[in-house]
Amino acid sequence: MSSECVDSIPRAAPPFWVLALIALGGTMAMHMFVPALPDAAQSLHAQAGQMQMAISIYIIGLAAGQLIYGPLSDSFGRRPLLMIGLIVYVVGGLIIALAPNLPCLLFGRLVQALGSCAGVALGRAIVRDTSDPSSSVSQLALLNLLVVMSPGFAPMVGGFVAGAWGWRIMFALLSLVGAFTLGVAWKLLPETRHAARRRDVVNLVADYRALLGSAQFLGFAVGNGLATFSIYAFLSAAPFILVNELHLPLHLVGIYMGLMIAGMAIGNGITAKLVHRVSPESLMRVGCTISFVCAFTLLCILLLGQLDVHTVVCGMILFTCGSGMVNPVALANALSVNDQSIGSAAGLCGCIQYAVGAACTTLAALGPSPAFSALLVLVIATATAQFAFFLALRKRPAG
Repeated sequence: MSSECVDSIPRAAPPFWVLALIALGGTMAMHMFVPALPDAAQSLHAQAGQMQMAISIYIIGLAAGQLIYGPLSDSFGRRPLLMIGLIVYVVGGLIIALAPNLPCLLFGRLVQALGSCAGVALGRAIVRDTSDPSSSVSQLALLNLLVVMSPGFAPMVGGFVAGAWGWRIMFALLSLVGAFTLGVAWKLLPETRHAARRRDVVNLVADYRALLGSAQFLGFAVGNGLATFSIYAFLSAAPFILVNELHLPLHLVGIYMGLMIAGMAIGNGITAKLVHRVSPESLMRVGCTISFVCAFTLLCILLLGQLDVHTVVCGMILFTCGSGMVNPVALANALSVNDQSIGSAAGLCGCIQYAVGAACTTLAALGPSPAFSALLVLVIATATAQFAFFLALRKRPAG
């Protein structure tokens, strides 16, 4: 058997719960801190706007770091890069827990983000290393489910911990969990990168150039970001929509936002269940269409002056359900464009997703009405995503 044939055989997969633990840590750390921002601001004598930088810096670090870990893992392997990332994550959490002032906290958040993004990027790459493109869809669906559901339950966990023991203990606990994850990964996670596919460092820039020059990769990656992470535009505006425009009691906002995000779980479940019986690309297109129709319908209802809480919640559950159907298929296709640079593709996909989410959130904040601006962004994003998928599928080789 030739080395090429041997190299094409997927490596033995580590336990899925290990990958879930690795990937979940990064997004949990981002959202757990949200309910503790006022407490931390008071403790560090900082303004509310200054404390919000702790979230922005984390997103920047999470996006930028994936551009580093992904391609380097193609050269040096997944395992060593992941270990380094987890160590950095633990150190970042300890810096925050001991921070005497705001600049130190912000520095710690950047360090924590640069460590946590290793799990987000490399978890996806490991799934693709250990399964063929078709099988990876269902695994990526489950992994993505945990990542996208974290904005729903992480603030509740963070609020409980901060309320019971204070915000500093929250970050000490995150570091403790990170250290536990490091130990588990050290023991149970083998190297999954195929030796024959390893890339020299000098090839890393060429890998990015090739991916950015691939209409197929960009179609799946950008389309995926538009179809899934555009929801951040609505989530950032949701408290203002529900409380100020629809007069929902403040204590119910978190519950209703959690319900909206729950649709993602349904969509991921549908894709994971049907992917072996229905064309994955058909599931992707149907999911994107569902999201577009829901966003467009909600926008029309708003313009007619008939928008209410229940309509918003039901419509957004269906929207996120469509997004959940799209993500694993689009991601699996993007990672399969070039088997020699899976890590680079995973890192670039993650960066694009968070960049799209940040751009959509910024655009939604520019309009005079939170509801109108957010829904308009969702309509444009999902329509553009459908066009991007169309172009990507046209460029994909037949067979």
